[in-house]
Amino acid sequence: MGEHSWQDSPPPVSLFLGPGQDGGQEWSVELHTRASPTNAYGIVDFKDTATRVCRYVRVAVDSKPDLLLQLMLREWQMERPKLLLTVQGGSENFTLPPKVNQAFSKGLMAAALSTGAWILTDGINTGVSKYVGEAMKNFGGHDLRKRNTVGITPWGVIENNTDLIGRDVFRPYQPLGNPLSKRSCLNGFHSHFLLVDDGTLGKSGCQHGLKKKLEKQIQLQKIHPRLKQGVPVVCVVVEGGPAIVSTVLDYVSSVPPVPVFVFEGSGRAADLLAFLHKQTAMDSQLDADIEEDFLVRIERVFAVERTEASHLYTLLLQCMDHRQDSVLCKLTLFWSNCKTGTKASPAEQLSMALAWDRADIAQNDVLVSGQHWQVGSLEQAMLDALVMDRVSFVKVLIDNGMTMNRFLTVDRLEELYNMTHHFLRHLVEDAKQTSLPLGYRLSLIDMGLVIEDLIGGAYRSTYTRKPFRAVYSHMRSGSPQGQQFFRTAQPYKHKVGHAFQKTFFDLVFDVYTLDPGLCDASLLASFNFNDLFVWAVLQQRQQMALFLWQHGEEALARATVACKLYRSMAFKARQSSMDDDVTERFKAYSLEFGQLAVDVLDCAFRQNEQMAMKLLTSEMEAWSHFTCLQMAVSSCHRPFVSHSCTQTLLTDLWTGPLNMRKNSFLKIILSLLLPPAILLLEFKSKAEMCHVPQTHEIILFGLDPVKYLGPVADTMSSITLQCLSWLTKLYDFYTAPVAKFWFHTISYLAFLMVFSYVVLVKMQAYPSVQEWMVIAYILSTAVEKIREVMMSEPRKLSQKLKVWFSEYWNISDFTAILLFMAGLTMRWHAEPYRTAGRIAYCLDIIFWFVRVMDLLAVNQHAGPYLTMITKMTSNMFFIVVMMAIVLLSFGVSRKAILSPDEEPSWSLARDVVFQPYWMIYGEVYADELNRERLNRKDGETCPSVAFLSPILQAVYMFFQYIIMVNILIAFFNNIYFDMESTSNKLWKYNRYRYIMTYLERPWLPPPLILCSHFTLGLRAIYRKLSGLYLGPQDRKKLHEFEERCVEAYFYEKSEGLHSTETSRIRATAERAEEMCKMVGEVSDKVNFIQGGLSELDCQLGQLQDLSVLAVDTLTLLSASDSLHQDGTRLAQCKVLAPSRHAVPHSWSLPQWHGADWDVPNVRRLVAKSCKSTPPSLLKGCTAASRRPSQEFHAGTRGGRHGHTDEGEDRIKEVLIASFKVCSLNMNPLLSCDFFFFFLAITCKLAHVLEHVSSVATAMERNNLMRLAHTIPFTPVSLLGEVVSVYLLEEVPSDADPQSGSVTSWSSRGLSAMLQPVSSEEGSLDGGLRRGCRMLCTWAEQEVLKPGLIYIVKAFRQEVVRAWQKYFHDGTALQLCLREIQQQRAAQKMMQMFNQVKPDDMYHSPRFLDVSLVLWHSTGQWLTIERNMSGEFRKYNNNTGEEITPCCSLEEMLLAFSHWTFEYSRRELLVLDIQGVGEELTDPTVIMADDQSGGRSEMLFGPDNLGDAAINGFLQKHSCGLCCHKLGLKGQE
Repeated sequence: MGEHSWQDSPPPVSLFLGPGQDGGQEWSVELHTRASPTNAYGIVDFKDTATRVCRYVRVAVDSKPDLLLQLMLREWQMERPKLLLTVQGGSENFTLPPKVNQAFSKGLMAAALSTGAWILTDGINTGVSKYVGEAMKNFGGHDLRKRNTVGITPWGVIENNTDLIGRDVFRPYQPLGNPLSKRSCLNGFHSHFLLVDDGTLGKSGCQHGLKKKLEKQIQLQKIHPRLKQGVPVVCVVVEGGPAIVSTVLDYVSSVPPVPVFVFEGSGRAADLLAFLHKQTAMDSQLDADIEEDFLVRIERVFAVERTEASHLYTLLLQCMDHRQDSVLCKLTLFWSNCKTGTKASPAEQLSMALAWDRADIAQNDVLVSGQHWQVGSLEQAMLDALVMDRVSFVKVLIDNGMTMNRFLTVDRLEELYNMTHHFLRHLVEDAKQTSLPLGYRLSLIDMGLVIEDLIGGAYRSTYTRKPFRAVYSHMRSGSPQGQQFFRTAQPYKHKVGHAFQKTFFDLVFDVYTLDPGLCDASLLASFNFNDLFVWAVLQQRQQMALFLWQHGEEALARATVACKLYRSMAFKARQSSMDDDVTERFKAYSLEFGQLAVDVLDCAFRQNEQMAMKLLTSEMEAWSHFTCLQMAVSSCHRPFVSHSCTQTLLTDLWTGPLNMRKNSFLKIILSLLLPPAILLLEFKSKAEMCHVPQTHEIILFGLDPVKYLGPVADTMSSITLQCLSWLTKLYDFYTAPVAKFWFHTISYLAFLMVFSYVVLVKMQAYPSVQEWMVIAYILSTAVEKIREVMMSEPRKLSQKLKVWFSEYWNISDFTAILLFMAGLTMRWHAEPYRTAGRIAYCLDIIFWFVRVMDLLAVNQHAGPYLTMITKMTSNMFFIVVMMAIVLLSFGVSRKAILSPDEEPSWSLARDVVFQPYWMIYGEVYADELNRERLNRKDGETCPSVAFLSPILQAVYMFFQYIIMVNILIAFFNNIYFDMESTSNKLWKYNRYRYIMTYLERPWLPPPLILCSHFTLGLRAIYRKLSGLYLGPQDRKKLHEFEERCVEAYFYEKSEGLHSTETSRIRATAERAEEMCKMVGEVSDKVNFIQGGLSELDCQLGQLQDLSVLAVDTLTLLSASDSLHQDGTRLAQCKVLAPSRHAVPHSWSLPQWHGADWDVPNVRRLVAKSCKSTPPSLLKGCTAASRRPSQEFHAGTRGGRHGHTDEGEDRIKEVLIASFKVCSLNMNPLLSCDFFFFFLAITCKLAHVLEHVSSVATAMERNNLMRLAHTIPFTPVSLLGEVVSVYLLEEVPSDADPQSGSVTSWSSRGLSAMLQPVSSEEGSLDGGLRRGCRMLCTWAEQEVLKPGLIYIVKAFRQEVVRAWQKYFHDGTALQLCLREIQQQRAAQKMMQMFNQVKPDDMYHSPRFLDVSLVLWHSTGQWLTIERNMSGEFRKYNNNTGEEITPCCSLEEMLLAFSHWTFEYSRRELLVLDIQGVGEELTDPTVIMADDQSGGRSEMLFGPDNLGDAAINGFLQKHSCGLCCHKLGLKGQE
């Protein structure tokens, strides 16, 4: 990076020349600047904004854009842009209309945040950059990483840019600059700044070239690493000057073209572009008249000459030639123009929407009907959406017909698994027990091993089965058939039978003897949602997994599988010592899917209990023939197993065909002892047993004798059928798990009795009968255990043993059998082996007795306690280890001290361990503690350090017995209380294991169990199913039922979300917003219609005016012609003597009297003879014609003698002047006749004047009617709101006239109207109250002065709430009253102070009058006082702190506080003195605590701090000259 700095100390713009410079030389960057490492970069902190700190760097104007981009991505850690929005517009301040501002702010932020866009601006705090900052502030969201707004600003135009100089520094920056400066401040709501330096000062524009190069560099970047699409660039134009037109032309004419969005209504260049864009929509050229108007508009908007306007018009037309690359934008997002502007194909459009994560755009604009798609483009889009974890896009593609059977192939599935994820590779290494080489590509077989390792038990993944492995190897070897499967993964439908009907040898024959190309068709199924769902779980894509869980079949099974996988992954992460957050995240995912499984099961159980239990017990072919219940148990999902549906199923499994609920164990024991009682028991019907898992032979043949024998049953007697029915009942009874349990329990208790007898009596040389019985029982039990291992589901023996040994009781049985076999072997030999064999018997019987606890676990009451004991035993290991450490440390030291001469022996080790151990239980070995005293009596020597033994023993007993044992007891107590709340659920969970154990166990107990083994061997040709076998139709019905349950679950969930209070409020707000939009649209339409009607009315009025003027012009022409004829006739008359002159009839006039000689009378007399008024006289009567018609008519009706209007006066002046001119030029003999002629003309003109006035009145009435149409129909009221003002008045005292006046509130409030001041200084904030400046527009009885500004103050809500417990009703009113009372008390004391102060203290301060105001619209009580203009000062506060006085006024005001304390006899103190000059306001009257009483008796305001404030004032006040003049002394 580099900067440009001055080569010489004076800047180039200075008048001083550098060395070697010529005065006429033009300054340039190349000649007069030099490059150097940047000296300004770091973090800038804007103090007056709530945004985060911003990074900045000062760069040279010729910096390389690739280095700048590298800086922004790597050093500044900015997210890679998916869209670049470059905002162009006016750099000076301008005003956007509110609607356009809101559209711009919301649209810009919505586009930026939803697409991950970068926004480039000039970064200054003026013009369009300021509006971008406001949009970021209001709608930028809370995720700071997504607020990538970069300001590219010229270094020379930044205010206080020297404050930013420093390398890797943290600089505070104040964005408030000098209003007289021509520089600009940085906008605090940008996230990064590139400060471009070209060596100039105060000159803008150097950033445009670097900005253009940076845009090009960003455009070359990929929108996503997986996509080939580059970053789209979009230009947004708001307002702007003439230079914006050239900028827009550069963008739309570039290659590739950059889309341009113009916000219509923002002003200047944007509005011109929008207007021309509309006008040239159909024709590229404008009409001549429109073109002329448009040029005039350009001249007016930009204030340019016609030549430059023509040039700008040419540029605008060139922009319109690329109109497909520009668009008008008001309220919409930018997608449609990006699509047309970039000329992208449908696949590229889909990639762009995918990178932006805008599925709505893809759904509405890309995936539309009639769109042409290339082969494989949608599949590639689906693959990209899965890799990029775009859940909404996957949903859109699936909704548009994408199927998993066509999409999922081995290649794509392996590509998905080979995404970079270290934990998955770690799981593969654990499953394969080896380290993976670098660059190893995971295969589906590896994933199968991982799935088997995570699920555990007998689970076999499809990917690891031999058929799949064989076909997979053929595919990798390159066979054509395998490659075909590799591409399509299409299923093959077998023609004969089901897959499970083939034997193992048939499968092996299929794989190795048939054509390899047919192996995939005969043995493999297609990939489906299950494969993609497992991928999402293993890749930890929870949202994707939740979405895929909703698709496909077996939703309940997939939920339990995901729960198991996540739980196992959490266990692996904890074993690998990974971050605790990883483990907790896996546990949270597991719980989420577990809760889904429980909710779906609950929904299914509420709809149909039988079908819900079938969901639990039906085999899942896609999940290794596991059942949902088995998967839930293997994942330790206790809520699922303890659910009512599961427990009901377990109860049905436990009782089997027996139908009994009460006293079942008594009935069963009685039936076992008396077998004929079995026939008296009740059994379930076949319909009631349809959901219970049964063996395959029962499904195929059944035990119904009539169905089993078929037609033969018709020929048999009823007795025979009855016998068969009895046999069926006997079979059902003995095969029921509950009957098996009691049968085996009774036999086991008998075995323990016999075994106890054998170990208690003397062992003979040969076994007795009782011993042979024990031997037979244990050996037959061993055979049963072998059968359990061999019949388990895992195929490999190692896996079978691993699953079998995972149970604790199996380990106990294995140990007991081995120990018994060892004892049995030794008892056949002579002594001492026989004795050793007997001891083995004695030890072995312990295991068999402990085994009884497992039998008690079946009981509902004893089972939870057994669970608690198991939990305590398993968790006490570390405490026991700590106790053993303490025991050994004491035992070794004690033995060494007491027995220093011991020889090596086992008894030494025994004493070291056992003696301290017995001490825990109270055996303290007191004789050894007194060994010294005993040895003295016996004469033996005692070790010299033997006295240490009691001390060590005391410490040991304290630590071991008091601390460790009590810790152990507390630990057990904690476990007990923790387990007590969950013990019932734990017992229900463990109940599954007990029931399944006896469900699969033969009904005969040992040693008769060998007979059952023989029977099972005969029936080995049939396969025993662990789950419920269902036919194809039943399975289809079950899947449909499950889908309905899932839909019902999501419906209930959505209803629950919508029914919450928050959702209802949100929905109401959305509806209100929609209604506001609709009302706004209707209002706009109404305004448009009113505007059209008004324009039409104006045009009609103009037509009427023209018609009136035309008629009037014709009248004037006619009158002029008549006058001309009369003048000609008069000029032809002969000169006659005056006495003999005869006046023609047409010129004869009546005699005029003085009272009648005025213009109105003349007008009335000659009204019929005058028709028009000469045009020269119309100018004189214009003013008269403009007066209201009411005044005119009143004047004519009233006669108004001696008064004429302005028009008549003008006519008189003209006539008199004309008469004088004529009298000078005419013959004297004609003067008399001309006088009468002139008088007649005057009368005619008066008549014409009256006619014109009437015409003007009609025209004025028409104009008034048109004006009335333009007035809105809503009534216009006075500005402001109505309030009532209550005054605190001084009235004479009635009780004591000598005492003067008393203060009283006015009897009623006087009305006034207040209007808020809209300036920035309108709001005022204080500690307890908030104020606002108001303008009085009207007041009753001058209670307020109209035209003056007042301050209205209200208490803050938190203050009102705090005082509500003292003033329950009217809290705000009570506080206002006390505040006014407080200021009135200070005002009276100030009046008294002005009277008693010395004359040389010439200042006379005073407190303002305060009144009470009721705001009618809100019902709120406030205080009002006159606004003070000037510098506001605060002299002290209510805690006693005061300023250092610098003038006589300040010193006197501080002395006033001291004087009030002494004047009130140390009871009151006026503090918090503040105001402008001698006008003061808002004082605080402090009252001593013993005088103020309780809070409810507060006399003054809530800011009275009592004695604390008084003591603070006395400590901090310093008496000055004024205090000494007043005779006040400081406090000692």
